[in-house]
Amino acid sequence: PTADPATGRPGPANPDLAAPARGEAAPAAPQTQAEATLNRLRTLYQQSEQAGQTYRATTEALKRQQAAAKSVGAGLVKARMELAKSRNAAGRLAREQYQQQSGLSPYLSLMLGGDPQQALDAGHQIQRASADLMARAAQLKKAEKHAGTLDTASRAALQKKQALAAKQKKQYRTAQDRLHQAEALLAGLSPDEASDVKAQDDADTSAAQKALDASGALSGPPASASTRGARAMAFALAQVGKPYLWGAEGPGSFDCSGLTWRAWAHAGRTIPRTSQEQWRRLHRVSLRSLRPGDLIVYFPKATHVALYIGDGKVVQAPRPGATVKVSPIASNPILGAVRPDA
Repeated sequence: PTADPATGRPGPANPDLAAPARGEAAPAAPQTQAEATLNRLRTLYQQSEQAGQTYRATTEALKRQQAAAKSVGAGLVKARMELAKSRNAAGRLAREQYQQQSGLSPYLSLMLGGDPQQALDAGHQIQRASADLMARAAQLKKAEKHAGTLDTASRAALQKKQALAAKQKKQYRTAQDRLHQAEALLAGLSPDEASDVKAQDDADTSAAQKALDASGALSGPPASASTRGARAMAFALAQVGKPYLWGAEGPGSFDCSGLTWRAWAHAGRTIPRTSQEQWRRLHRVSLRSLRPGDLIVYFPKATHVALYIGDGKVVQAPRPGATVKVSPIASNPILGAVRPDA
């Protein structure tokens, strides 16, 4: 089956992974109650993951912006201090020059005074003072311009920080709202309904895995894990059974990208924290060339990620209410794969 972005049903998100069409498609059968419930749950989980991944990316951007704002603010304080010093120095020189010029000019002193050399020296002193005053005035103008530039930058940095904080808050509310809706939907199911939903989920995953196997997308020769890949895989497998927790990155619980991020950190390689950034920044590989330790990214917007362990399986932190577990690689619509140590 192909992916349905609206429902999040298992199947490839990447059109190149879809099984070949076999003539004209038959009309879709009416959904059972279990299918409708499962599709609603998948949509809510996917929306929560998307908001959560964006929230974490915004959190990182906010941290960087806070550091930038702090740096600009420190520069502004220093610039204002330098400006005050330049103003004081310029004022002092102006007062000194005024006091020196308040008596007879050096030229009258030269004609009327008894010591011509002293009068000439006084004239040179006035010229030097004038030159110093001009230099101080130039420094003052430069300091004022620098302080003005930093003041503008400081205001812009503060506005950007405030905008990021507001965006972060909105994304957090969205993620939590979708989680609460999913929890309420699950809580309202009877034991039989919950069993039907799980059975439907297992059946969908099995069908998606069979379709992926039949497509030949995983037909490449078996590959061994790299040294780091093996360490990342071993770490991830050791977390099986630990609960999924939104935003968690260990040691007692994980979300999807928290698990892959921590596994590769354990292996000695720092990778981006979110599934979207892992997909955007890491080296992409085809499914035919997969090796254990690679990351499988899911859904059209890269909102879920798992770690490949070989034999068509992944280890993942799947969703709220579940635990870290080993799953078929086609348990969600595949977008593609990336290799952290390429």
